[in-house]
Amino acid sequence: MRKMKVALPLVLVLGLVMVGCAKPPQADIDAAKQSLDAARAAEASDYANDSLKAAEDAQAALDNELKAQEQKFSLFRSYKKATELAADVKMKADKAAEDARAAKQKSKDEASALMTEAKAALDEAKGLLDKAPKGKGTQADLEQMKADLATAESQLAEADTAFNSEKYLDAKSKAEAAKTTAMNVKTAVEQAMEAKKMMGKK
Repeated sequence: MRKMKVALPLVLVLGLVMVGCAKPPQADIDAAKQSLDAARAAEASDYANDSLKAAEDAQAALDNELKAQEQKFSLFRSYKKATELAADVKMKADKAAEDARAAKQKSKDEASALMTEAKAALDEAKGLLDKAPKGKGTQADLEQMKADLATAESQLAEADTAFNSEKYLDAKSKAEAAKTTAMNVKTAVEQAMEAKKMMGKK
């Protein structure tokens, strides 16, 4: 009986020592970091910012938990929650990477379509400008429209460069601007042609 009384505290001490030997789940922490790095490399900050923020918030929670455990007396440290948080970081980071890849492909398709539309609009506007009414008071307007089309042409070239560099959001923006400029010139020429036609009927 006396041996039992001596053994019991010994078992408790050994148990505390074993608990105190708990170490951070380094493999899980490293896997979470790798996934987060992969999400950033996939340009999640540009194409899936909300998903990336969720992963980064989860990483912050993991960092806080690890710090909290480090500040505890070694016998009372536990990394169960840290293991769960690391898994959460990895899951959210993997989702951010996947979302980024999907959004980037969508942006690529949209940029390609917009560039095609901008090119068609530019060609059409150039063709119409050649047929624009010419006469007294029109020279300044025609020069401005030519300048606008030159700007659109430059924007389209920049869109092409951005597209080839896989900067699809920039390519979309440049192509949209080129298309809008070309369409505005086209509309202005059409209105001038219509006005001339109406004057001819008087």
